[in-house]
Amino acid sequence: MFAARATGLVKLVGLCLMAGVLVAAVLFPVVGGLGLASNRAADTVDQTSGELTKAELPLVTTVLDMHGQPIAYLYDQYRVPVPSEGIADTMKAAIIAIEDKRFFEHKGVDWQGIARAAAKAGVDGETSQGASTLTQQYVKNYLAFVVGKGSEEAYEKATEVTLGRKISEARIATQLEQKMSKDEILTAYLNVVPFGNGAFGVGAAARTYFDTTPDKLTVPQAAMLAGLVNEPSRLNPGSDVDAAIKRRNTVIDRMRDNGAFGPDPKVAEEKAAEYKATDIGVVPDLRLLPNGCVGAGDGPVYGFFCRYLVDYLEKAGLPTEELLRGGYTITTTMDPVATRAAKDAAMQQVPKTQPGVANAMAVVQPGTDKHRVRALAANRDFGNNADAGQSAYSIPAEVTKFGAGSIYKVFTAASALERGVTGIDKPIDVPKTYTSRVYKDGNKPYTVKNAGDYKEKMTLTEAMAQSPNTAFIILEEKAGLNNVVDMAYRLGLRESMQGVDWKGDPLKADGSNGPSQGDVYKRDNSGSFTLGAGPTSVLELSNVAATIVSGGKWCPPTPVEKIVDRNGQPVQLKEAPCDQAVAPEVANALANSMGADTKAGGTAAQAASNAGWTRPMIGKTGTTENHWSVAFMGATPQFAGAVMTFTDGVAPQVICNGSPPRLCGTNDAGGVYGGQVAAPTWFNAMKVIHEGQEPANLPPVEPRYR
Repeated sequence: MFAARATGLVKLVGLCLMAGVLVAAVLFPVVGGLGLASNRAADTVDQTSGELTKAELPLVTTVLDMHGQPIAYLYDQYRVPVPSEGIADTMKAAIIAIEDKRFFEHKGVDWQGIARAAAKAGVDGETSQGASTLTQQYVKNYLAFVVGKGSEEAYEKATEVTLGRKISEARIATQLEQKMSKDEILTAYLNVVPFGNGAFGVGAAARTYFDTTPDKLTVPQAAMLAGLVNEPSRLNPGSDVDAAIKRRNTVIDRMRDNGAFGPDPKVAEEKAAEYKATDIGVVPDLRLLPNGCVGAGDGPVYGFFCRYLVDYLEKAGLPTEELLRGGYTITTTMDPVATRAAKDAAMQQVPKTQPGVANAMAVVQPGTDKHRVRALAANRDFGNNADAGQSAYSIPAEVTKFGAGSIYKVFTAASALERGVTGIDKPIDVPKTYTSRVYKDGNKPYTVKNAGDYKEKMTLTEAMAQSPNTAFIILEEKAGLNNVVDMAYRLGLRESMQGVDWKGDPLKADGSNGPSQGDVYKRDNSGSFTLGAGPTSVLELSNVAATIVSGGKWCPPTPVEKIVDRNGQPVQLKEAPCDQAVAPEVANALANSMGADTKAGGTAAQAASNAGWTRPMIGKTGTTENHWSVAFMGATPQFAGAVMTFTDGVAPQVICNGSPPRLCGTNDAGGVYGGQVAAPTWFNAMKVIHEGQEPANLPPVEPRYR
């Protein structure tokens, strides 16, 4: 007993000394001789108290589809700030009763409370009562969760038991009381403090625990929330209902003692008993706000688009850290109908759990002022469980490790047209075998064979539809390899050509893994470029098609329609401007040269026929030599799209045709072609996407490009 009293006496003396020091420290800037150190301290206090009055809190960023429906939420702290009138009096009364019953009497620091704590320490050794006001708690929580962003280090610093911190906290609190009304401080506190389960502030807490708004909180609900502030993890009603009820009832008793239930003791006691007899009332499934790209709406389907959006904004001047705290509202270009159609079509050809075979599609809306990304989808779901057919990579948008095959012949044709090498109706040579005098295969001559039997001569339009290899090696020689590689970049393969190395890995800032893929082809004088073996982005292929049917106008494939900040003000991004990649006359001629792929004799004719496709369009299939990937790129004047089917297992293998396509080792005898998997995916999706659209003809061709 004596030891306990001695310990209490020590704490009593300590608290009294602390109180004296705090009084002196708080008053010193006013009555003392102000030296340089004091001025600096005062400046820091002024700056911090000024920041607290503005209270720019971390908020949730909401991502919407093109129709304004939420598809994802991005945040560090789930918070729904509410004004004073949006918070029920029950909530205000509950938090004051349990945390600072003299809130309306003190001026930021409760000297009577400190004295009461000291007296209690002298009796039983406890120091928990009355030592910190709501104003001081607001300061502490703001520094920990707003300034410190909720890190463990910031929390420890904001709550460390040191005289210096208490002095600083007390001085800031007294300044706040001069700048803000009591109601403003109380409201700010209730919007900052954590309530557990990821909910910050009473707005988020009311929804999370009771699926209501803070203006409708009942006494038992408000008391439970007020009780959580003390220890939100230990008192979590989702895991320990008994502890939460016990704490809630303690808060109700304090509310009664503080006069919240009226002046009549008997009536107040009856009300308190009634409130304490109620169930906890927490919703069975806590209303936790989804966070990240597997968010609202159909996250496993929409997640690929969301992932691309976040990456795009990072490059456009809105970093992810700012997204997670800024409270932006982002209206995207995503069309849920197009996205679902692409997803269904991709899975129809390749089930999402098919081992090692990915099937990805991107859809872009053409235009001369903007290329809007309408869909990014895959047979895979977006997520982290590979066994369930999920992928966390944005496989429709990122540069894959695999090629698009003969689709690259489009760039050779475009360069040949631009440089006057040929016209779309002029005959070109199609030998069965061709040995180049320009390109080499190491130290040997570069010899190319065709995969099928073709006429010895055919027009460029016929060649684009039937895809003989030898004809395009010859055209590539005449147009110039460097020009063809540059054409790929100009029409839309910008990241694929200049943003990754020859393996498809993003270029490092220090240049250690360069040069770029495009520069490697130029350096090595690789005639195989036109056969499309190199790493390619599905989205960029889609945007190439959009550029062609937009009269040669390239625009960045944007996922953003508009962004407003927390105050409703528009946010400007640093997006690349549109540019005229090729002359409209060249683009129109190229489009018409690609118009026969879906007709008799074209490599996509069967897929188009099976889908009942009748619209005018451009199209080109692609198959890599080793059958590790196949692709199809096509467009109408209304929508452009591309599909790539590729091996996404640990070790690349041949993809063999079948129902469904499968990996089949290294024997390419039964290897799949672009017209068999990628093209059917494109047509099945685009048939849905084009519903309600009037068929549109391709533009006319100037005679000089005939």
